[in-house]
Amino acid sequence: MKQPARATPAEIQSALTALPHWELRSASIFRRFKFSDFRQAFTFMTSVALAAEKLDHHPDWRNVYNTVEIELMTHDAQGLTRLDFELARLIEAAACAVPE
Repeated sequence: MKQPARATPAEIQSALTALPHWELRSASIFRRFKFSDFRQAFTFMTSVALAAEKLDHHPDWRNVYNTVEIELMTHDAQGLTRLDFELARLIEAAACAVPE
């Protein structure tokens, strides 16, 4: 499967407009999620894992109790591609769907 092209600075800024909670780092985007407890964090991570597997694009992430930190980049492109922004949108939807 052909890897998507690396995003241009204009494409990155445009995509981040729709993802206001994501922070641009040098070659990646980052977001921290905080839930009320570990159960909610794990429910979220499970949902993200299933979405990432379908997309065949996987996050770099870290979980400590109720906090999940996610960093996205396309390693083969050594930067951001459309896959990162597509996964970020799916991650946002997963966070909104976590039951209270």
